[in-house]
Amino acid sequence: MSNLFDYLSWRGDLDFISSPFNPVDSVIFSQLSYLPFDGIVSGPDEKKEITVSRAADIFSKRPEGAPAVMFKDDPAFLSALGSSKRFGNCRLRGYVNHVDTDREIQFSALCVITGDDSCFIVFRGTDANFVGWKEDFNMCFSEVIPAQLEAADYLEKMAGNINGPLRLGGHSKGGNLAVYAASHCGKSTQLRITDIYSNDAPGFHEKVLASEGFAAIREKIHSFVPQSSVVGMLLEHGNNYTVIKSSQIGLLQHSLYSWEVMCNDMIHADKITRGSRFVDKTLREWIGSLDAAHREQFFDALYNILGASQAKSIHELESSWFKAAGLMLKSISNIDNSTKTLIRKTLKALIRSAGNNITMLNPVINNDE
Repeated sequence: MSNLFDYLSWRGDLDFISSPFNPVDSVIFSQLSYLPFDGIVSGPDEKKEITVSRAADIFSKRPEGAPAVMFKDDPAFLSALGSSKRFGNCRLRGYVNHVDTDREIQFSALCVITGDDSCFIVFRGTDANFVGWKEDFNMCFSEVIPAQLEAADYLEKMAGNINGPLRLGGHSKGGNLAVYAASHCGKSTQLRITDIYSNDAPGFHEKVLASEGFAAIREKIHSFVPQSSVVGMLLEHGNNYTVIKSSQIGLLQHSLYSWEVMCNDMIHADKITRGSRFVDKTLREWIGSLDAAHREQFFDALYNILGASQAKSIHELESSWFKAAGLMLKSISNIDNSTKTLIRKTLKALIRSAGNNITMLNPVINNDE
């Protein structure tokens, strides 16, 4: 069960000229994008670059009170990247980290100059900020979310500042942003894009998939999902995906640190699990049974309950969970009757959809694994 740290041991001493870019590298950069590089990596309006090695050194000496990492392995991961020849000499620029509660947007991106005359533009997935969760909810009823528009603008801006071929990618929502940006940028930028890596990312509404821009980049998309994928099964993708193995179970497989790798690729599996297919079909039927207005009202209500905790991120919620739980319970009791009815109706529809598909979990009835 080899992981990203093992890959660094195997390939860390080989630069991108000696050993060409491969799908594991896209996972490496997707995880790198979650690091809070505020004050370390220059912004999109600057041309200054910093090596991963130097960024890792500065990061290790950050003062107390600096932005928290999202994953506990991130500091060790960045240190290992900085110590390797393959990634330590890569240069970072164009970092942006934009969170706007009023517009319900969480957007972050980074450019990595890989040393093989190419640039990898990576988009961050949903981070610890609750507004990012709300933005994910919005995908269920909106054709376009603000982060997708920012991703397209960011791609065009950075393409104008960087020469050579472009690779794009990201994990979770970040993979969605990479595909959206590639399908909505100008033709001259599209022609420079060689590959787009979507790592367990949600899909799109049909309007996006039917666009000429998407058709132009469809064959450049490489989609990967773990065996028990949930996020990567949401909405429509318009292309095939490769199933990979994870050392975790259930939702924990969404973590890139759990993905199993070999020398230049992830370890493939035959298909997603029965559980993943059950969740996929259940959520599709559930969402399809609700009109867009109903979905919006339901997710707004859930977000308002979460917002009543007065926490703005997972870290804040964890630090004062008892107080937050009390505030959320009080918020639920104060919800008006029409909203309570809406929530009950929506949850009943979810339970009904799950009941319709429960036989998918029975290996006797579904003798396909």
